[in-house]
Amino acid sequence: MTRLLPCNLDSALDVGARDGFISKLLAGHFPDVTALDLEEPRIDDERIRCLKGDVTGLNFPDASFDLVLCAEVLEHIPSRTLVRACGELSRVAREYLLIGVPYKQDLRVGRLTCHACGKQSPPWGHVNSFDENSLKELFPEFEVVGLSFVGEGSAGTNPFSTFLTDLAGNPYGDYSQEEPCVYCGAKFRSPPDRNLLQKALTKIAFYVNEAQKAFSKRSPNWIHVLFQRRLAPV
Repeated sequence: MTRLLPCNLDSALDVGARDGFISKLLAGHFPDVTALDLEEPRIDDERIRCLKGDVTGLNFPDASFDLVLCAEVLEHIPSRTLVRACGELSRVAREYLLIGVPYKQDLRVGRLTCHACGKQSPPWGHVNSFDENSLKELFPEFEVVGLSFVGEGSAGTNPFSTFLTDLAGNPYGDYSQEEPCVYCGAKFRSPPDRNLLQKALTKIAFYVNEAQKAFSKRSPNWIHVLFQRRLAPV
C-alpha cells in the first residue's frame, strides 16, 4: 500500500486507524496526520492527532485533507449506509483517496451461525464484497491512478455446499472473532458438537468444494486503489 502513496503532500487522514500501524506509516510521509476510529485511537506517537468519529458522518469541512486513507473498513459498513460513507470520504479528500478492501471475497466461506438469533452471519463482520468496478462506482468524482493487489487464494464455495454447511451449523467459522453477529450484535460462542448427520453434511460439502477447486482460478486477497479527484471541466 505504501508504494501507492503520493508525494509532496501535507495532510492525511487515516479512517479506521485501530492500533495506528498505518497512521505511523503515514507520519513518515506527511507532516500532518490524523487517525480516526469509532473509539479514539491510542497511538503513542506525538506526530499523530487521534480523534473519535464515524465514517458515515465525518466532522471535518470539505477538502480537509490532501489524502484520505481508508483500509479494512468499507467491507464492514452496512449496505444501507455504504454510499453515504463513501460520499463522506470523497467530501473531505482534497485530492487523493486510498482505499483498501478484500478482493472479490466470497462471503459464504467461513460464515457463522449465531446461536442467539439463529441467523447466518458473514465472516469477520464483512457484509460487502468488492472488485475494481464496484469501487469505481462508489467514488464517481475520482479516477483510478494506482492499483495494487496483496496475497493470493482460491477460497470460494457454491450454493449446494453453503446449504449443507448451514444445515450443519457452519462449524468452519471463526467463532473466536471479535466482530459480533451482524444481525443481533451478540458475541459468537462456539457451536455445539455436531451430530452424526451434521458431520456427514459437512463432509459432503467439503468434498464438493474440493472438486470445485479444480475449476477455480486463484485471485488476490486484497485490493488497494489510489484515486485522484477529477479535474473540473473548464
